[in-house]
Amino acid sequence: MSAATVLEVPGPDGATRQVRVSSPDRVMWPAVGVTKLELAEYVVAIGDGLLRAVGDRPVTLQRYPDGIEGEAFYSKNPPRGVPEWTRTVTCTYPSGRRHPQLVVDEVATAVWAVQMNTVTFHPWPVRAADNDNPDELRIDLDPQPGRGFRDAVEAAQALRELLLELGLTPWVKTSGNRGVHVHARVRPTHEFLDVRHGVIGVARELERRLPDLVTTAWWKEERGERVFVDFNQACRDRTIASAYSPRPLPGAPVSMPVTWEALPDVAPGDFTVRTAPTIVASDGDAWAGIDAAVGEVSAAIALWDKDVHERGLGEMPFPPDYPKMPGEPMRVQPSRARKVDQADA
Repeated sequence: MSAATVLEVPGPDGATRQVRVSSPDRVMWPAVGVTKLELAEYVVAIGDGLLRAVGDRPVTLQRYPDGIEGEAFYSKNPPRGVPEWTRTVTCTYPSGRRHPQLVVDEVATAVWAVQMNTVTFHPWPVRAADNDNPDELRIDLDPQPGRGFRDAVEAAQALRELLLELGLTPWVKTSGNRGVHVHARVRPTHEFLDVRHGVIGVARELERRLPDLVTTAWWKEERGERVFVDFNQACRDRTIASAYSPRPLPGAPVSMPVTWEALPDVAPGDFTVRTAPTIVASDGDAWAGIDAAVGEVSAAIALWDKDVHERGLGEMPFPPDYPKMPGEPMRVQPSRARKVDQADA
């Protein structure tokens, strides 16, 4: 390994910070040779867009000390050696325990996270001052086997129309893999469970409109060849890769914001650690206006209420590490439940 490199990174009030990057020639993506230093330089190059997505939020770091083909782990506690100029905020988890998480307020903090071998940034959908009430809907459209990125794009376009009907302004990005992420900023007036219910209401309505394309089925055996709307990404302590975040996948892809007009013509492989900075320099940040487009989540929650009161639909399963939640159905896959019922018959 070569000697450490020190990067001059823009800091607050026009100042700069020096961030040391050790093992700069460590190869993080072996197939394409992207190094740790290249990753740090990428973060500097797209810093404004990255901060728009992760700034003032608790962030979980997905770290790969030996590159993406090695072992990975998630850092929720701030890593050791965090610089004195960084900030943390205490978060409460589904278990009820509490501990600090890193807040990425400036590009230098993101570069330091890369120094700690971070590949993917996973911000919470909340602000540091109020991390109990989400300020963002995040809807993950995940193509199941037999479907692909183009199917997720079709589902995203229908979701866009639905969100506009609900008074929300949707923004879209590639997931960096096969899926599509749709975000909408909301006023932080409801806690996580209410926002999750709003997302479920939206997901069920989208499924009614596109029953052959979209599914809300939590159990994989029930999804079929459709695009799954992952409503549980709206739960506390559930996060998805941020805008501009690299992904630990072949080719060094990034989760790339795009305009709705451009979405039908893009492919996930268009956007990588090496290509994204040039695209942003040429075309600008497709999410530049997201902070000014804030709506209310109440209309989405009203869809949930209508499903409950008029259609008799109830709670959906929670992630498996959650405590049992009020009204939640049994956490057992349907085929297994049928076998138990048959055995008891």
